[in-house]
Amino acid sequence: MNKKEKQAKQKKLIEIRKHSMAHILATAVLEMFPEAKFGIGPAVEDGFYYDFDLSRTLIPEDLEILEDKMKKIIKENYAFEMQKISVNEAIKNFKKVGQPLKVELLEDLKSESVEEVSVYKSGPFVDLCKGPHLESTGEIDTGAFKLTKISGAYWKSDETKQQLQRIYGVVFATKKELKQYLFQQEEALKRDHKKLGQELDLFSFHSEAPGSAFWHPKGMVLWNELETFGKTIRKKYNFKEIQTPILAKNTLWQTSGHWDHYRKDMFYFDHKDDIYCLKPMDCPFNIKIYQTTKRSYRDLPIRYTEIGRVFRNEQSGELNGLLRVQHITQDDSHIFLAHKQIENEIGSLLKMTKEYYRTFEIEPEFFLSTRPDDFMGKKKTWDDAEKNLRNALKKEKVDYTIKEKDGAFYGPKIDIDIKDALGRKWQVATIQLDFQLPEKFDATYTNNKGDEKTPALIHAAIFGSFERFIGIITEHYAGAFPLWLAPVQVAILPVSEKFSDYVNKLNRTLKKSQIRTEICDQDEGLGKRIALSTKQKIPYLLIVGEKETEEKTVTVRQRSSSTDKHDAKKQQAITINKFIKLLEEKIACKK
Repeated sequence: MNKKEKQAKQKKLIEIRKHSMAHILATAVLEMFPEAKFGIGPAVEDGFYYDFDLSRTLIPEDLEILEDKMKKIIKENYAFEMQKISVNEAIKNFKKVGQPLKVELLEDLKSESVEEVSVYKSGPFVDLCKGPHLESTGEIDTGAFKLTKISGAYWKSDETKQQLQRIYGVVFATKKELKQYLFQQEEALKRDHKKLGQELDLFSFHSEAPGSAFWHPKGMVLWNELETFGKTIRKKYNFKEIQTPILAKNTLWQTSGHWDHYRKDMFYFDHKDDIYCLKPMDCPFNIKIYQTTKRSYRDLPIRYTEIGRVFRNEQSGELNGLLRVQHITQDDSHIFLAHKQIENEIGSLLKMTKEYYRTFEIEPEFFLSTRPDDFMGKKKTWDDAEKNLRNALKKEKVDYTIKEKDGAFYGPKIDIDIKDALGRKWQVATIQLDFQLPEKFDATYTNNKGDEKTPALIHAAIFGSFERFIGIITEHYAGAFPLWLAPVQVAILPVSEKFSDYVNKLNRTLKKSQIRTEICDQDEGLGKRIALSTKQKIPYLLIVGEKETEEKTVTVRQRSSSTDKHDAKKQQAITINKFIKLLEEKIACKK
């Protein structure tokens, strides 16, 4: 068995363990609430959950009671017994025990001409389930699981249907893995970007504009540094910057196909005799610019990039700080090219992606998503395109994982995940190959024989969304941003007011060298001001007293790092010129 096969087998075992745990949870709920009505209980990325219709509202204290019951069920070592029965027999059985939600699921299957289903019995609990499961409940370590939270959930995710109570949990192979997970969760709470954003005065959210961030001056420093960084790299890779409107008539989206397939996720309104839409993506606008003049094969590839502001009508329950917003800002790019240029262009984008994330000392993980069942276009074109992507990945020596049938309907794509300081994965960048939009808009170029051809189109966003990326790196760095990104790079702390003249001179000198500073001269003792500046995670504090004023130096106190917790206690007195040179070197190499 090779490495990939072992990984696939391990992943399958984890899924089976999580799904089996959902059944154990349901068994415990049945014991505690004999009248419970059962919804669904799948394994999910972070663990498992089960939805219930109960006679009363659950409270946090119930989770501990249910955990104790689950441990007893595990010790009972009930076998997971599977039986195949007809849909009609299953409907009869679940009606008999008063489970209307299961009956509804079975009626849905019956309408789809399903004739036979499987049910699983574990102790007193019987469930409609595809499986598979563990051999028995006893295979779970009683110390390796935990119920984590309770929430509401609409039946079948339909707001018009009844609301159920959802219990979430996690399960691992060992107690040690659970302990590591719980520690990670504690750290994640400390690093929550919503909390840090407020503490560091970066951004805020207000009920009047749901799903949209309000960026404060310090947050805009962070934003602008990232924007400048991205634009500098894209310029090096020969991208041309453009800017397009945020509003257009719906006729544009009818041509692109979004009006038929994406309308519920769009913001739109009537104006005079037309319907106008806030754009949910930039691509149709880029195509309109491409079409403003006749194109030749000599012009290709044409690389457009813009800071694109788009709007998505997300459900209120899906909004999550900067990670899920309605007003999204993308570092968007669209490349028009001939099919034979795809391989080289994808290779260039892979280089650019690695250059981006190397700067943040974040290792990207690459996935190749292949042709889905509902693909559009010709199979041969898809086969050629997937081959191009594979060749580009191989040429750039990029390890990647295949996501079978996970491509977009218009073409295969490369998705990029990153892993943060806590080991959490985030989907950020995407490189998508599109054969459909150029054809829908009749975009063409003239080849070397004078024939009109349809170009391919590559969609690429490396940060993905600025909002989401800033949320991720805020948690990744726990708010202690690298020097080049830090909203305030240096805080100057006078020991007393009598050193104000020298402090003001230092401040002017630092600002002249483009160092971002602030003077911390609040009516507090020096120790309190040092603590306040440290809480703001400012990289360098300059302590200025009588000695520094007389000797024309500064005493430098550096922010502690993850590798040396004692850095903050290390202080050194140096000249301001030497200090500025030190900072300029670090900022230049983005360390």
